[in-house]
Amino acid sequence: MSLFDDAVLVLKGYEDQEELRQAYLDHLATHPDGMWKACGDGHITASALVIDPSRGQVLLTLHRKLRMWLQMGGHCEPVDETLAAAALREGTEESGIEGLTLLPGGPVRLDRHHTPCAWHLDVQYAALAPAGAAEAISDESLDLRWYAYDEVADVADESVVRLLEATRARL
Repeated sequence: MSLFDDAVLVLKGYEDQEELRQAYLDHLATHPDGMWKACGDGHITASALVIDPSRGQVLLTLHRKLRMWLQMGGHCEPVDETLAAAALREGTEESGIEGLTLLPGGPVRLDRHHTPCAWHLDVQYAALAPAGAAEAISDESLDLRWYAYDEVADVADESVVRLLEATRARL
């Protein structure tokens, strides 16, 4: 199965945010290249909120280009067999943490936002950090920092706050 086909199945199975979910499906129906950065009308991206429930914390990255505190995430790549794999790859690459595991149940949220390259139709997962996880800053980050749940709204935008709320509701 292709990444495109996996994305369609994941989105068809996602039961929240009906209008936005349908917009993602419509995008893919009209853009065979809608999974890739080369699609100038927008593209599916995958992200992962790295969370440590035992400490009540999330790991955010200070994005190098956007200069905002965000969850880990980005463009799908040809090596990604599934959206979940793309989210896990991005989470691992950008956090430096080995052994992340995705929270069961598929995506936690969808979030469409405009970036300097195009519209990102982000499929957002949550990734559980293993005990004693040590983060390492990647080339895409200016900084990485653990934040207590109640600190996130002070540093990040509403999309990250909503992602954290949806993740905590699923835990």
